[in-house]
Amino acid sequence: MSDGLEKICRDMADRAKAASRALAIARGSAKNDWLKRSADALAKRAGEVLDANALDVAAAPDFGLSSAAIDRLTLDPKRIEEVARALVEVASLPDPIGEVVTSSLRPNGLDVTQVRVPLGVIFFLYESRPNVTADAAALCVKSGNAVVLRGGKEALHSNLALHRVLQENLPLCDLPRDAVQLVGTTDRRAVGRFLEMSDRIDLVIPRGGESLIRRVVAEAKMPVLKHYQGNCHVYVDASADRDKATAIVLNSKVQRPGVCNAAETLLVHRAIAPTLLPELAKALQSEGVELRGDDASRALAPGMVPVSTTDWDTEFLDKVLAVGVVDSLTSAIEHINKHGSGHTEAIVTADLNAARRFVAEVDSAAVMVNAATRFHDGGQLGLGAEIGISTDKVHARGPCGLRELTSTKWIVYGDGHVRT
Repeated sequence: MSDGLEKICRDMADRAKAASRALAIARGSAKNDWLKRSADALAKRAGEVLDANALDVAAAPDFGLSSAAIDRLTLDPKRIEEVARALVEVASLPDPIGEVVTSSLRPNGLDVTQVRVPLGVIFFLYESRPNVTADAAALCVKSGNAVVLRGGKEALHSNLALHRVLQENLPLCDLPRDAVQLVGTTDRRAVGRFLEMSDRIDLVIPRGGESLIRRVVAEAKMPVLKHYQGNCHVYVDASADRDKATAIVLNSKVQRPGVCNAAETLLVHRAIAPTLLPELAKALQSEGVELRGDDASRALAPGMVPVSTTDWDTEFLDKVLAVGVVDSLTSAIEHINKHGSGHTEAIVTADLNAARRFVAEVDSAAVMVNAATRFHDGGQLGLGAEIGISTDKVHARGPCGLRELTSTKWIVYGDGHVRT
């Protein structure tokens, strides 16, 4: 790596570290003022952002982006309004910093509290979607963290324009300008350099394809908050209401098939499969979904192609669904725990005991009972917003909002206490 690039990365990380110390003691009102000012500025400077985005969209075919990826890349006046609205919504959320988690007065007179504190510096990597620039900056600053943003090269002009709006308003609110920085180079070696800086960066959050996330995990010297895949399942139990089952399966698969909480596998109990599966398959196929079924499924619903052994482990991110008939709730749970990615699973059932077993025994970040997998989302679950979804089991699991971007500190008040 050239000395010049290494120095740029190191200087950015040093400035972020300094900014994080100032943010840790920043007033909540100052952070909210910045979010609201940024929203207003974004609305006023929408043309500037849209002009920059047009450059990225025009170059998208050169990067080999699919039509779905180009759609995620594209901004328009409505999407700019949504980005601005999201900033205001984050401002309305409770500030987690200083929140008392536990408090007690010990028998020896020590006053003990556990409070929320920022993590410090977050290195955030993401692909294609420029609106994520504002979302990530908003959540990090509100939770008292400095952030170094590194978007994909396909969205560089858009990200730079959004970053200018966000950064220029920080000093106006008595917040450090370096609280939000954007890596301006597209040189992939810069990512590797940041991933080595465990003395400056406290957490890495990659948001993108599995190859990006695996690279980050392999190279990072600090903790990584992530999920590799969203291989999500819907299991229709023997007692399920057919109309509810149909609605939930369709919504889980079809509403947005290219996202991490879309269903990739459908499992149907053998007792209900003969009456449910033919009509359900027809409804899915009418929405353009390719069904890949096991022998039992294909016998009940012609038109499916044979499922392969690898399909059970695949996140299709498209209108493709693996379908299987299972003999029991136990079989469904075993299949999910074997092939699932620990992201989101759903059961459709009228049997409360079956629901309780499913919830207790399925090992995933989110488990839905009679609800679509698509509800595994920070906004939908009441967090207000999220920076990503984690399938890890340490520190944070599921949608990561403001609280998940904090740690805790123990504070002890005594009066000359000594331990004997």
